[in-house]
Amino acid sequence: MDNLIGLVNRIQRACTALGDYGGEGAVQSLWESLPSVVVVGGQSSGKSSVLESIVGRDFLPRGSGIVTRRPLVLQLHKTDDRSEYAEFLHMPKKRFSDFAAVRKEISDETDRITGRTKQISNVPIHLSVYSPNVVNLTLIDLPGLTKIAVDGQSESIVGDIENMVRSYIEKPNSIILAVSPANQDIATSDAIKIAREVDPQGERTFGVLTKLDLMDKGTNALDVLEGRAYRLQHPWVGVVNRSQQDINKNVDMIAARRRERDYFQQSSDYGHLTSRMGSEYLGKVLSKHLEAFIKARIPSIQAMINKQIDELETELNQIGRPLANDAGAQLYTILELCRAFDHIFKDHLDGVRPGGEKIYSVFDNQLPAALKKLPFDKHLSAQNVRKIVSEADGYQPHLIAPEQGYRRLIESSLILFRGPAEAVVDATHFILRDLVRKSVGECTELKRFPTLQAELAQAAVEALERMRDESRKTSLRLVDMEASYLTVDFFRKLPQEVEKGGNPGASTMDRYTDGHLRRIGSNVSAYVNMVCDLLRNSLPKAVVHCQVREAKRSLLDHFYAQVGKREGKQLSQMLDEDPALMERRTQIAKRLELYRAARDEIDAVAWLK
Repeated sequence: MDNLIGLVNRIQRACTALGDYGGEGAVQSLWESLPSVVVVGGQSSGKSSVLESIVGRDFLPRGSGIVTRRPLVLQLHKTDDRSEYAEFLHMPKKRFSDFAAVRKEISDETDRITGRTKQISNVPIHLSVYSPNVVNLTLIDLPGLTKIAVDGQSESIVGDIENMVRSYIEKPNSIILAVSPANQDIATSDAIKIAREVDPQGERTFGVLTKLDLMDKGTNALDVLEGRAYRLQHPWVGVVNRSQQDINKNVDMIAARRRERDYFQQSSDYGHLTSRMGSEYLGKVLSKHLEAFIKARIPSIQAMINKQIDELETELNQIGRPLANDAGAQLYTILELCRAFDHIFKDHLDGVRPGGEKIYSVFDNQLPAALKKLPFDKHLSAQNVRKIVSEADGYQPHLIAPEQGYRRLIESSLILFRGPAEAVVDATHFILRDLVRKSVGECTELKRFPTLQAELAQAAVEALERMRDESRKTSLRLVDMEASYLTVDFFRKLPQEVEKGGNPGASTMDRYTDGHLRRIGSNVSAYVNMVCDLLRNSLPKAVVHCQVREAKRSLLDHFYAQVGKREGKQLSQMLDEDPALMERRTQIAKRLELYRAARDEIDAVAWLK
């Protein structure tokens, strides 16, 4: 039993040491899966005295009105050593052997949060007591329930205290220790009222009746203690605490416990209940109940712990393990990270991840649309053809076909293809840049190294810029090649058409008629359309060759060469981790340590089931 409950105490203390108690994290879930005894009662019901009786030490602040203004998480550890001492979680390296100093520190720590007021705070104080005179328990003392706000308190304090109490006792793994004074009607008990609301069957509630020795003569509390006035699943326990006079005289707890035993043994009303009355019995019955409670929940606790270990190990692997210090290992790490990024980038281009399909859309939609929008109709209008042909003839009109006019019309038309050629290069470049950005963001391994992430992204973009320049040169060269050499068959057909329908002897003026000019424009348009079809196929090939395939093949080659020249210090600077990730790794490591230790200890005592 001591092993099980002591294990729970150690796990709970480890949970709070990690700073997640009261939060929403996984460690909080572990805390909430472990049982605790929550002490509730109205102000001046004797809660503090019950706690001190179980501990066997006078250590809680006392006074009139509301004294407990913050939750006190009290963990009792039974030891074989005769020495007794206490430790606060907020002062982990200091041991208190003087329990009067413990009382003062509880008061001082309360004031640090609430100030010297009568206000309350839900920030708990964590205290561990090590003693051979205690049983292994975790007890949580809460501010006493009250019905009205007094001077110095906010009007909401009644509801605030009730909400705080509910937040603890609503948890299915909490055991409710409902403390009520015997000299008041049990029907008016604040503790029983709120316990019944969250635990209507009384399965988690232990009733404690205090101040039995202060009842009017001729009356007793047998109806309550024997379960007739209000029945619970667990027997009621009566206690007799120290009187104010005993407290003033510093009567120690050992003597107080002896007086309590004598009271029940000598009482004509409660003598037959002596074996299950008193603070010592209360501590033992709570500890025994906790043992059964823990045993029943070991399988579910083990399952939850194993699940959390798996999740944390997965996250730690994603974040990455600590790095080695030597330059060779650091260079290897950098290259591995670059390869991880490069693999994701290629996945985008190859369709394993989305994004690469946008490049095909440029070829299949944007390029044809841009070619279609070129102003050939205006450029090859009769008026413009007349102007260019006339300028090309100079003072000597052409004889049969205006060869110079044709050349100027074709060359000036083909120059218009440079715009779409550059546009398809730029559109592909921007898609590739966006894929680099996405790949950097999707590379989980890179996130822990902001410096390397930034340098790699910059190097990739610079490589894409060089590829764009080469692709632009190649694409424009394709256009210029078409303008530099016109297909000769095109010209050879012109005399044949003249022979079929033309009149070589027509006057110069006839050769500038609208019909003649339209034929010239039509011939040039046919040639330009032929070139357009060629470029519609050749431009995407140039772009893929110079940009897409080159990016797949050698996006980081220049970066690899630069990194290979760097010294150890420079490599370390590249692997300068994100402080947030370093902190996250530390937190995960601490949690893993907690969960693994908890798993090992639970496995070691699971045979007690």
